[in-house]
Amino acid sequence: MKLGFVSSIMDGWTFEEVIDFAAASGFDCLEAACWPNGGAERRYAGVSHIDIDRVLEDGEYRTHVLDYAAGKGVAICSLAFYPNTMDADLAKREANITHLKKVIRASHLLGIGMVTTFIGRDQHKTVEENIELFKQIWPELIRCAEENGVKIAIENCPMLFGEDQWPGGQNLMTSPVIWRRLFELIPSKNFGLNYDPSHFVWQEMDYIRPIYEFRDRLMQVHFKDVKLFPDKLRECGTMAYPLDYMAPKLPGLGDIDWSAFVSALTDIGYDACACIEVEDRSFEDTRERILDSIRLSKKYLSQFLV
Repeated sequence: MKLGFVSSIMDGWTFEEVIDFAAASGFDCLEAACWPNGGAERRYAGVSHIDIDRVLEDGEYRTHVLDYAAGKGVAICSLAFYPNTMDADLAKREANITHLKKVIRASHLLGIGMVTTFIGRDQHKTVEENIELFKQIWPELIRCAEENGVKIAIENCPMLFGEDQWPGGQNLMTSPVIWRRLFELIPSKNFGLNYDPSHFVWQEMDYIRPIYEFRDRLMQVHFKDVKLFPDKLRECGTMAYPLDYMAPKLPGLGDIDWSAFVSALTDIGYDACACIEVEDRSFEDTRERILDSIRLSKKYLSQFLV
């Protein structure tokens, strides 16, 4: 298993600075944020450490990206872009789809072969209506991935945290029940999971069992923890905005049993990349504190990894 981190937490650092930090901290790989220019609509979005348009147009830039990472001994395991490709706003939807296709082509040109993303969701439509929307939008995206020899790994975050994402959230790929249905609709080997167990904790779901059932779909794993606040949950219930009763935390500072989780990964022989995803607001007040959060996460998780 190769340990890396998601670069989006290092907003404001250059690509070279991110790679330098990863190398100096002993990481094997990096999930590189690749959002388009123009700012972020939400936290942890809008960050770009690899310029996708330059990758597509500039051979010297491509060579620089690959040579710089290789020279530091850090593999770029995936290009990360997490938009809503099924947004109710058709202009946003089209822009997101267009950039995602660019990211797929860039992943091919860089020889990475992996893109991490969301399915998306029209938050005002039912699950059934969104599955119909998935059938309209995603076959073409997966064909694009197949033609470019790229795997698409979907994170299972519901993207439902506050009132701006109410009522249904902005990502359909939220549960094994839905995973089975979408994998039946698109059985492609290029379509799989970027599995983050933290989202199952706050939904009160089993985060170990899916590892075994979907072992052939696990393309990448996120190491992120979450802490539930029982007193708050008793007051507001699970129908409240999730951030009213939980908070993302660094691995080891929340409720996930990381020994059991990593043990299950070793049971299935998982040997791909596992990337720390930092979204812990307790570690965001300074640049050095952000770097500390990544270092601390690595230090904790290293006890489980060989």
